[in-house]
Amino acid sequence: MPDDVKSGDVQSVDTGPAEVTMRLWRGDPTGGEFTDYVMPAVEGEVVLDVIHRVQAGPAPDLACRWNCKAGKCGSCSAEINGLPRLMCMTRMDTLPVGETVTVAPMKTFPIIRDLVTDVSFNYEVAKTVPAFKPGPEPEGGYRMQQIDVERGQEFRKCIECFMCQDVCHVIRDHEENKPTYAGPRFFIRFAELEMHPLDINDRRELARSEGLGLCNITKCCTEVCPEHIKITDNGIIPMKERVVDAHYDPVAWLGRKILKRTKKTAEEASAG
Repeated sequence: MPDDVKSGDVQSVDTGPAEVTMRLWRGDPTGGEFTDYVMPAVEGEVVLDVIHRVQAGPAPDLACRWNCKAGKCGSCSAEINGLPRLMCMTRMDTLPVGETVTVAPMKTFPIIRDLVTDVSFNYEVAKTVPAFKPGPEPEGGYRMQQIDVERGQEFRKCIECFMCQDVCHVIRDHEENKPTYAGPRFFIRFAELEMHPLDINDRRELARSEGLGLCNITKCCTEVCPEHIKITDNGIIPMKERVVDAHYDPVAWLGRKILKRTKKTAEEASAG
């Protein structure tokens, strides 16, 4: 036993701050401001827990979107201390102790009210993606290599939290790009289908027309993905290579002719 601690003495235990200050954005499309709410600190909580206590107490009219509270629905995306994160997966004890926690709506999308944004832009883009279309089933059934299975599984882990869309500066800083720029969430959707060995559609022209060339591969989308999908390395870069092959590589064109590739060309897919 240390010399400065005698038998019977009670050592003080640092239990953390007794209160936490939540600085929440309150407003609508016409404007708004941040409002501070001082709440009792509760051990083991995530940011969404505190938001719920604010709703149950001083601000029952606070608007907040959430669903599963398990990091799988993507509904509770917000910017916490300036970084896009899921409120249900951000533990309070991982944030700076004693400092105000700022929660704001995702900047890239229009505000509906408070922390809720209008992400319908993404659903409109989704409507433009041609569905998976396998060719005629061969004798013995369809077969895939494990590497192709794993690639598709990685892309399908997307929970559509749209945080990758939020940090993509091509649409975050340029509202005018939205009509012609699908964004990283859909570039991996294009990649998922384009790289599927059983799919006979060709989405290279779609990816090109939806602004794939504007992406300068800063990897900010990969950094915020809660499912750790390698959006840039495994999706966007390979798709860029495929688009270049389809439009500008005469050797690849000749190879497809020699091998009698049955997949549609980019132009045929676009026209069909």
